[in-house]
Amino acid sequence: MKRIRKLLAFAILGIMAILACLAEGETDMELARSYKKQGENNPLYTQRFGADPGVMVYDGRVYVFMTNDIPEYDASGNIKENSYSQIRSISLISSDDLVNWTDHGLIPAAGKNGIARWANNSWAPCAAHKTVDGEEKFFLYFCNGGNGIGVLTAPSPTGPWKDELGHALVSRITPNCRDIVWLFDPAVMVDEDGTGYLAFGGGVPAGKEAAPGTARIVRLAEDMLSLDGVPQVIDAPYLFEDSGINRIGNKYVYSYCSNWQTTGNTLRLTSGAIEYMTADDPLGPYTYEGELFPNQGRFFGLYGNNHHSIASFGGELLLFYHNRPVEKAMGISGNYRSPQVDRITVSASGKMSVKGTMKGISQIKAFDPFRSVSACEMARQAGISCDGKQVTDIDTGDWTQLCGVDFSAGTKEIRLFAETHEKLVIRMYLDNTTGAPLFEAVFDEEKSECVMPAQIAGVHDVYFVFEGSGSFIGWEAR
Repeated sequence: MKRIRKLLAFAILGIMAILACLAEGETDMELARSYKKQGENNPLYTQRFGADPGVMVYDGRVYVFMTNDIPEYDASGNIKENSYSQIRSISLISSDDLVNWTDHGLIPAAGKNGIARWANNSWAPCAAHKTVDGEEKFFLYFCNGGNGIGVLTAPSPTGPWKDELGHALVSRITPNCRDIVWLFDPAVMVDEDGTGYLAFGGGVPAGKEAAPGTARIVRLAEDMLSLDGVPQVIDAPYLFEDSGINRIGNKYVYSYCSNWQTTGNTLRLTSGAIEYMTADDPLGPYTYEGELFPNQGRFFGLYGNNHHSIASFGGELLLFYHNRPVEKAMGISGNYRSPQVDRITVSASGKMSVKGTMKGISQIKAFDPFRSVSACEMARQAGISCDGKQVTDIDTGDWTQLCGVDFSAGTKEIRLFAETHEKLVIRMYLDNTTGAPLFEAVFDEEKSECVMPAQIAGVHDVYFVFEGSGSFIGWEAR
């Protein structure tokens, strides 16, 4: 009897060892490396670059429109310095929790195949919404390189976009704009009374480093598609580029990036930093208040141009800006930028300041899985691409992660949707990718939907790990 028990014990141990090996085998797959560290919420996304974040808050979500930095290559296939000349699309992401971001893909704004065919480039976008003729309408402003500002319109924050004007809103023939060095970098604000304002401009005329005089602000007409008056000069000290315009409390705040010739100035501002001024009227006059955010190189080591947006969301004042962490993680150098966000601190005296961090902003609400969730919603990823509708370019070892997913209501099953011409396995993990997965869903050419039994409760991080190739469309909990 003892011998039988001993043999049974050895058999059980053997089975446990085999099961352990099988479970370990689930994670023996080499996972792709993410360009975003666990526990860090900056940068906002990593599946492509994104610069000059223009922010719009609407209906409980924050939308971030960005210059779509495109890697450029030399004749040997090496990545070269970003010339910005190939940028003809605008990247868009959005979030309601500031950690999990929905990738809405690219807006083909400029170029011969773009929405605004008159424009050659689409840099530094900004957006606003306003009720016009009883309907909510959305306006996306962008610059045609350094030589004019256009505007697209849409019935929703994500489009479809169209070019109602068919030409630039602001150009060299606009009064008081002919001699602006860089006619670019728009910022838009709709005031509490529904009036829109557009700020723009930049560049440093020779010998005018301390007072370039190239910033402008103008009232927009009711339709947001024409100007109501002549653009006025904002006398911004040491201006370089990157206008911002906001109403904060009972003051109007104009913010901008300082130039690179600030040595010895009496205002104690530094080069390539975000400065801010205030006024009682959106058209000015503005008074210099101080430095909001030093050049991002001060915090992260890689210096470059500084571009920002200020937004109020989740009860906080936030600064959206760009940095070069993805470029650094890739081991390249060419001024390819990625978006980040950090909190604005307001002192007892009312002065504003920002410290750049990789941790960023903590998640402000739990993620709801009891709905149709796009695969393009994620906090981190490795290896994949996204076209705004589905996760693409999947290879074995690629993965996506969502943070703070709330299953407190309890689930019985997870439904997943995918497409493949061969075979695609999607494994779902909770909280980490060690050990066995919660389940694995297998797709083939004839199977695009899998319903997997899954009892989940509580709040968890969710990982989807891929084996094979295909496209991941989305999922929902039930």
